[in-house]
Amino acid sequence: MYFKGSIFQLLTTKIFPSMATAKKATAKAAPKAAKKAAPKKEAAPAKAAKKEAPKKAAVKKAAAPKKAARKPNAAFMAPLAPSDKLAAVIGNKPMPRTEIIKKVWDYIKANKLQDNKNKRMINGDEKLKALFGKPQISMFELAKIVNDNVKK
Repeated sequence: MYFKGSIFQLLTTKIFPSMATAKKATAKAAPKAAKKAAPKKEAAPAKAAKKEAPKKAAVKKAAAPKKAARKPNAAFMAPLAPSDKLAAVIGNKPMPRTEIIKKVWDYIKANKLQDNKNKRMINGDEKLKALFGKPQISMFELAKIVNDNVKK
């Protein structure tokens, strides 16, 4: 006996015919369920439109009680006194490490000291050469140089 088709078809039709009828019954039930579900979907947007207005009010109420703003780490905000070489670039007023880095970058960008071909490299002018100790550094070395030139 030769059967064309998959093994599953052979099992469901020839060996276990009850499986085939059960499968057909579920296959017939699925389109009916889909037809029944379709009218409900059409009616749902009208109900949803009515419910949207109260939801918006609820969102505003939920947004009102905000959590406290995130506080910065005190170690980052501690004022540090710059060395004389660093003070020539950013000024001699004590400020947090984050502000020192920002001011150094402002100086670099204002004087167009980033390398045109490789933006990771910083070319030094007279003030920065004294600070860096060499004519050009990588931007990843900048934090180390700033750290070496501040006092607590």
